[in-house]
Amino acid sequence: MPPQREWLEKDYYAVLGVSSTATDKEITRAYRKLAKQYHPDANPGAEDRFKEISAAYDVLGDDAKRKEYDEVRRLGAAGMGGFGGFPGGFGGPGGQNIRIEDLGDLGDLLGGLGGVFGGGGRRQRTAGPRRGADVETELYLSFEDAVRGITTGVHVKGEGRCPTCSGSGAAPGTTPVVCPRCSGKGVLDEPQGLFSLSRVCPECAGRGTKIEKPCRTCKGSGVTPQTREVKVRIPPGVEDGQRIRVKGRGEAGRANGPPGDLYVTVHVGAHPLFGRRARNLTITVPITYPEAALGTTVTVPTLEGQVTLRIPPGTPPGKTFRVKGRGVPSHGRSGPGDLLVTVDLTVPATLTDEQRAAVEELARVSTEVPRAHLGVS
Repeated sequence: MPPQREWLEKDYYAVLGVSSTATDKEITRAYRKLAKQYHPDANPGAEDRFKEISAAYDVLGDDAKRKEYDEVRRLGAAGMGGFGGFPGGFGGPGGQNIRIEDLGDLGDLLGGLGGVFGGGGRRQRTAGPRRGADVETELYLSFEDAVRGITTGVHVKGEGRCPTCSGSGAAPGTTPVVCPRCSGKGVLDEPQGLFSLSRVCPECAGRGTKIEKPCRTCKGSGVTPQTREVKVRIPPGVEDGQRIRVKGRGEAGRANGPPGDLYVTVHVGAHPLFGRRARNLTITVPITYPEAALGTTVTVPTLEGQVTLRIPPGTPPGKTFRVKGRGVPSHGRSGPGDLLVTVDLTVPATLTDEQRAAVEELARVSTEVPRAHLGVS
C-alpha cells in the first residue's frame, strides 16, 4: 500500500499509545488492549476509534510499512518543515516555493509518495536484473557423518542459467542493445509540474537493454528449468533439523541478476549406541551389583576407538561420568564435546544355587535400611 496523506497528519504511535522506538511485541500488545477496549461489540459508538486503532496497527504492525511510514514522517518534518503550503504547493519561509534540487534525497522518494503529493501514482521499481529465487532441499545423513562433517552432493531442481546464451537471453552470436526509448536507464521520466515522476520503460521492461534476437532455448529469459548437483560442505557437529545456507547456489537471476541461495535442511539418523546432547555424546553402560558395590574398571566404546573408565566403589545406578574430549569433534573456535557415560545396574533374571546362597548371605549380614526416610522398614 503506498503511503497516504494521512501518514503526515496522523501520529500512529500516539494512536496506539507507544513510543516511536517501541518493539513489535509492545506494539502488538498495545493494539490488542485498545482493540478489545474499543471494539464495537463491546463498546457501541466507538467504531471510528476502532477504525483509527486498526489503521495504525495495519502500518506499525508490518515491518516494511512501518519503515516506510517512519521515513515519510522523517523527511516530511525535516526536509519540508511540515510541508508548508501543502497541498497547493510546497511553500518555504515567506511563502517561497522550494526548489526540487533543495529536497535532497526526498526527490528520490517522491515516486513512492504518489498518495502524499497528489502526483497520481507510485514510482514503479525497475524490472531490470533480478535476483534468483532461493531454493530449499533436504539431506539425510548418518549419525557418524553428521558428527564428523562431510562434503556431499545434493540434487536441486529449479531455474539455472541458460547454457546456450550463458544467461544473456540473446541468441548466440548476438548481444542485447541499449534501449533507444530510455537510453539504457530502464525508466522514463514524466514531468508533473514541480516534480518529475518515473515509470518503468515499457519497451525494455526496465532492463535498459533490448534483445533483438532472443535465444531459442530460453526464449530471452536467460534461464531454463534444470536439475543439477550442488556440492555442499556439512560442518562437523551438524544437528538434526539444522538449516545450512549455501550462498549463490539457488536459482539463476533473471536478466543477468545475481543467483539466489540454497538452503539445506539436514536430517540425522540414529545411532545404535550413542545419543547426543549438543556437542556431547551420550552412552549407557551396564554394570553388575558387585561392580557397583566394590568398584571396577570398564571399557567404553567411542566414535574413535575405546577408553577405560574407573567406576568407584558404591556407585549408584544412573550415575553419569564425563570423558573429556570424546564427544563431537571441534569445529571453528569451539572445542570438542565430551562423552557422557551413564551406568545402569543390571539385575540377573535367574540365579544358580551358589549365587542365591551368596546373595542370601549378603542380605543376612547387611545393615542397610534404604527405606528408613519413608518411615517404613
